[in-house]
Amino acid sequence: MKTKRISDKVEKALNDQMTREAYQAQVYLSYASWAECNSYAGIATFLYKHAHEEREHMFKFIKYINDRGGKTKIEAIKAPPADPKDMEECLKNVLKHEIDNSAAIDAIVNLAHEEKDWATFNFGQWFVKEQIEEESLANDLLDKFSLASKVVGNNANLYEMDKDLSSAPQGATIPQEEKF
Repeated sequence: MKTKRISDKVEKALNDQMTREAYQAQVYLSYASWAECNSYAGIATFLYKHAHEEREHMFKFIKYINDRGGKTKIEAIKAPPADPKDMEECLKNVLKHEIDNSAAIDAIVNLAHEEKDWATFNFGQWFVKEQIEEESLANDLLDKFSLASKVVGNNANLYEMDKDLSSAPQGATIPQEEKF
């Protein structure tokens, strides 16, 4: 039996977050299925991958709680929200879920700091960084959707140009002087 190295309060917060990560996976899974049923194969693939990533986050919490001598408490996961009415609502909901998840991670990090639980504080930093990336990714998706869907000029061409630029080389080849 391991010595418990986290407080009951931190253990509860970590368990709550573990359950929240499982819920996030369900949300992504639900939205992925909705996208697939509506012929958005690329979005569905993206969301299915994110569902898997959220489950990996859940397992990180389980492992951390157990490694620190705590007890993981597996609880029921609430049902995901209703299907979105359209892609814009889907992407806005994804962003909102990520922002809410960031707030929950921040609360854990704050609690760990208050308790001077530096191991949990350090563990939480990985998730703080991850949430910055997740929020940025969700914002980028919304921007791409807006560019591709809003009727302003010729957005289809702008969208394609943006895709091309994302993989364009950052340097240019400079012609050498010809030697005669």
